[in-house]
Amino acid sequence: MRKVAVVTGTRAEYGVLKNTMREIISDEELELQLIVTGTHLSENFGYTAYEIEKDGFSIDEKLHILMDSNSAANTAKEMGIAMMEFSGAFARLLPDIVLIVGDRYEIFAAAAAAMAMNIPIAHISGGEITEGAMDEQIRHAITKLSHIHFPGVEIYAENIRNMGEESWRVFN
Repeated sequence: MRKVAVVTGTRAEYGVLKNTMREIISDEELELQLIVTGTHLSENFGYTAYEIEKDGFSIDEKLHILMDSNSAANTAKEMGIAMMEFSGAFARLLPDIVLIVGDRYEIFAAAAAAMAMNIPIAHISGGEITEGAMDEQIRHAITKLSHIHFPGVEIYAENIRNMGEESWRVFN
């Protein structure tokens, strides 16, 4: 059985991942390992981990990384904390692949930890453009760390291929 570690840090990512998580559970050859972090675990953002559990999903790891401050220095610290937390979670769970969505800094930390631990990464929503935002730099870095790409539309798939990613790894 192959273990798929799915990482979610926000309500928006969870919305994208929910149906895929259900498909993983229904596949006899796959085991879902759910890692929840970021705003899901913050009372300031409604502690949305409860919604995930209400939907019937078991959470394998809850990684608390938020310092509840919006400063750039604290964001950098949160990224470091997140890398340490993800490396511990991956060491405990031993996933065969990590599935991530988007461009948030906690997702970058998950990708960086998985890359350092030689765990393949599947990335949803790469290749998008958000000029002038830190999100774009993070998204493109995640794309380069990832092994399998699931962009939303063909133009984003082309952007990923133009970044040097092999066509056989890109699934629109």
